[in-house]
Amino acid sequence: MIWSELGISGGTALIVLCALYFIVKWAVRNGIREAHASINGEKGRLRRLWEGFAQEGGVSEEEAG
Repeated sequence: MIWSELGISGGTALIVLCALYFIVKWAVRNGIREAHASINGEKGRLRRLWEGFAQEGGVSEEEAG
């Protein structure tokens, strides 16, 4: 099997695949939330966080884009 050629046991492969599944699930869920907020004309959580950071002086408006 390909896992044994890479030196990975079955249990390790299962744990890595489960972790990858949850990471992708989390990313897709957050992307859908941001898109939904954008469609409704609201500011999403990440946009509010970025603007708060920019107002504190971390980034100028020209750098923020």
